[in-house]
Amino acid sequence: MKGLLLRAASSEAVLEMIYLDNKGSISQRRIKVLAVGEESFRAYCSIRKQQRNFLIRNILSVGQARKMGRGA
Repeated sequence: MKGLLLRAASSEAVLEMIYLDNKGSISQRRIKVLAVGEESFRAYCSIRKQQRNFLIRNILSVGQARKMGRGA
């Protein structure tokens, strides 16, 4: 998991993430990883349109975002 986040940060790749917040709510987000720490990471969140901090342990799923083309 952490390796994927580090690679995404260095390549500036956009990821799709399913995340469980501290209140128990699940959300799907498109993120661009900016920095990765031991237990958390900072990313630009396209939903909130701002930088957010996320706990690595709260990630339910993460992977390369599909490119959105015409007709999608």
